[in-house]
Amino acid sequence: MFILENITKLKIALLAVGFIVVATGCNDTSDKSSSTNNETQTSVDGGVKYPIKDEKYTQYHVNINSTKFNIGRDATPTEIAAWDLDVMYDGTGLPEFDMKHGKAVLDENGQPKKAQGSVEEGAELYDAQCVMCHGDFGSGGKGYPKLAGGTVESLKKQRLNPADEHPNPESPDKTIGSFWPYASTLFWYVQESMPFNAPKTLTNSETYALTAYLLSLNDITIDGEELDDDYVLDKEKFLKIVMPNVNGFYPETNTTDNPIQGVKNMTEYLGNPTNYGTGTRCMKDCIQGDVENLVLRIQDDLTKTANEPLSTLRELPKLDTSIMLPGQVDYETNCSACHSNAAIGAPVVGDKEAWIKVMEKGLEQVYYNGINGINTMPPKGGVDISDEKTKEIIDYMINSSK
Repeated sequence: MFILENITKLKIALLAVGFIVVATGCNDTSDKSSSTNNETQTSVDGGVKYPIKDEKYTQYHVNINSTKFNIGRDATPTEIAAWDLDVMYDGTGLPEFDMKHGKAVLDENGQPKKAQGSVEEGAELYDAQCVMCHGDFGSGGKGYPKLAGGTVESLKKQRLNPADEHPNPESPDKTIGSFWPYASTLFWYVQESMPFNAPKTLTNSETYALTAYLLSLNDITIDGEELDDDYVLDKEKFLKIVMPNVNGFYPETNTTDNPIQGVKNMTEYLGNPTNYGTGTRCMKDCIQGDVENLVLRIQDDLTKTANEPLSTLRELPKLDTSIMLPGQVDYETNCSACHSNAAIGAPVVGDKEAWIKVMEKGLEQVYYNGINGINTMPPKGGVDISDEKTKEIIDYMINSSK
């Protein structure tokens, strides 16, 4: 597994390794007699890298020249600050105050309003915003993960893993309390992506409240204190949270003093296939013995709904055309979407001034434009109708705008 700490330095280290490999391939000064395109080296994911030689990566051509594009502009510091909402494992990015439009919200005394929320407030928010997907008390719903329950011990279960001597029929139970090593992931994800239908609408205080409630469902304690309904979570208390699985990720990549060592640890681990398999290729009969109890079967009976029609035919109400003017039905069916909306830019039916200007061209020219198209309007509005029908619609639009 992978520790989520020190991710920025790890990315920099990975980029540095990639640059060194490319630079070495592009500026190879070694003895050509002993160098071939078959040279390889293990990449961080256990795969293979080939050096770039003669502007080629294996048999594929590579453009080794840098290219500059005059597209867009650099983001301003204000824009970056608005987008940069990361909350890191060490608390970096955790808000201290409620914010709006990049500024702290002020309380009744004119002071920045502290961001905080109680478990009870979080429960109310959960029932209003989250329960319809994630179930009561985080128990999960159809297609949406459960948020509470599970144990760290269950993470050792590996379904159908041929590397295990006795594969377990059960799967790991990954929830907030059993899997995530840092509560910062919970806070950031709730604030960035939830609720599903209206992300980024929660205030900092509401996010603290929801986080407190979800932690309480997972029996998380903070500094030895249980999270009862009255418990109020803020930045200071958040920094004291220690999740049960904080030390459950491996290999070690949190090598702050030497970031490249984290890359080496990951490369060494993933380069050894016995860490996640048998080390040998297998296409069939990979697990010996009775595997019937290992098969994951669909639990819900889908036969009642699987063969239902995809849709139900619903006829539109019959339109009484006896009171319609000539051209009105076709106008409302084919043309009103544009000619009844001023934002589109087309002359709106009923706008007398707009149609006076249109008619300055003469009726025949207006007919011609309607039949053959003008500006962004396609011929006949993109509808397959006769010239006479088109003229009838135009007459209706003109007469309705006098």
